Amino acid sequence: MPPVIDAAKCTACGTCAEICNSAIFVFERGTDARPRIKFPEECWHCEACVLDCPAGAIRLRLPLSYSLLYIDASTLHNRKEGL
Repeated sequence: MPPVIDAAKCTACGTCAEICNSAIFVFERGTDARPRIKFPEECWHCEACVLDCPAGAIRLRLPLSYSLLYIDASTLHNRKEGL
């Protein structure tokens, strides 16, 4: 599933298009147009666009199989051996 761009928050800076290793975004510098998603099936859900968007305008919709594997690192605890 492709990232979702919140049009109300997006400032059309192009950071998402620059940072995406899969080149799923289309963005033309010097225009007022916001980035759009050209290759949604190529998204690897790496969250680079989410983390680097200065406006916080991008979120990911994770497929169910990804959601089941997701573990929030802040919930992990140091565990002693033998427990």
